[in-house]
Amino acid sequence: MALCGAALAAEAPVQQTLYRHASLIDGTGGPVRPGMSVLVSGERIAAVAPDAGLAAPPGARIVDLAGKYLTPGLIDSHEHLATPPNRRTAEANMRRDLYGGVTAIRDMADDLRSVGELARESRAGEVPAPDIFYAAVMAGPSFFVDPRTHAISLGVEPGHSPWAQAIDETTDLKTAVTLAKGTSATAIKIYANLPGDLVAKIAAEAHRQGMAVWTHSAIFPATPAEVLDARPDVISHTCYMAYQVVGVPASYQARVRIDPKPFPNASGGAPNPVMAGLFARMQAQGTLLDPTLRVYAEDAKRFAANPKGKPPMCDLDLAAALTRQAFQAGVPLSTGTDGIAPASDPWPTVYEEIALLVDKAGLTPAQAIHAATEVGAKAAAQDKDMGTIAPGKLANLIVLARDPTADIANLKSLELTVKRGRAYPRANFKPPTAADLKDAP
Repeated sequence: MALCGAALAAEAPVQQTLYRHASLIDGTGGPVRPGMSVLVSGERIAAVAPDAGLAAPPGARIVDLAGKYLTPGLIDSHEHLATPPNRRTAEANMRRDLYGGVTAIRDMADDLRSVGELARESRAGEVPAPDIFYAAVMAGPSFFVDPRTHAISLGVEPGHSPWAQAIDETTDLKTAVTLAKGTSATAIKIYANLPGDLVAKIAAEAHRQGMAVWTHSAIFPATPAEVLDARPDVISHTCYMAYQVVGVPASYQARVRIDPKPFPNASGGAPNPVMAGLFARMQAQGTLLDPTLRVYAEDAKRFAANPKGKPPMCDLDLAAALTRQAFQAGVPLSTGTDGIAPASDPWPTVYEEIALLVDKAGLTPAQAIHAATEVGAKAAAQDKDMGTIAPGKLANLIVLARDPTADIANLKSLELTVKRGRAYPRANFKPPTAADLKDAP
């Protein structure tokens, strides 16, 4: 009987929706195309064509988007949903993300017992949330004194779980990567306190087993150049790359403030040639950069509020200048936040990163949207399914009342998010209450 029921469900007609008369921003970085229609069948895009070339199939729901702008869903390429795990907080943040236009998240290593369940709930449509693609973390044994590693390892000795492994020269890397893959992670994140040769060995084994490789841009003591030797798919944190010039500390815990003087472009001068070499290598081998400018902006805010406190590791102007230099060298940028805005903020944190790319790093609004869509999908290793509006891709869409390529602030004219074909009107979003954010007893 169960099999019969499943068969009947599979034969049910697929809901079709035709979005007509849209000004289309397809995510590829191309110009706005007015008068376009997009046919969604189930959870995927069936057709994209000018209005006159796409008739409504019988029984299709028609949504008139005259005067509106249609873009791919946004992607936050650097979130942490479970350090430490808090189910209600995570679900509230994911709900805000989805109703704010974010249809996918790259989770950069957490307690994957929690993240795996959140990802399942999202994929099954049990909670309103973006899809989640996540990494298991690997680092040197000396890193696992970090309190965050204890927060994600309750019940397990830090460094000895499949999702957070301490690696040294004696580690059987084939087994280590297999264990990580068994968590349903799609990537290995290489974090800290590893030499360059071991970074390369981890990356090679991860790629051999079909996993993406996401790294910090300096691994301490592995230099940015040694990280690039490992050919990671994505590197995070622009400012860590500056350690190639000023010297890489021996460990993550020994990080020091980066002196901006060797980088004249931070104050309008010429770009640093060593950095130019690193960015040329990234462009040539197709390594993406997850700049996380918001991290440096938040550090600047904290220091401004308490000038007697610890200065930021890296100035925002330096981070922005190096990000601009990378982009001008042809390095694709994604939009990762590495942080979550206060619950009182009604908009996803990724809006801050997108705005910083425009206001500080000099991207045009169209280029920043490309970073948050197609490049974000590539960063998550999901570009076959998302990131652009094209036949066969998942129907991850957002509808805006105003043109975001004219002013990036127009992203906040959001009226509707569509994720896997399912509609989430912005008008239905309600900010979380204190009870929403408190863990159940």
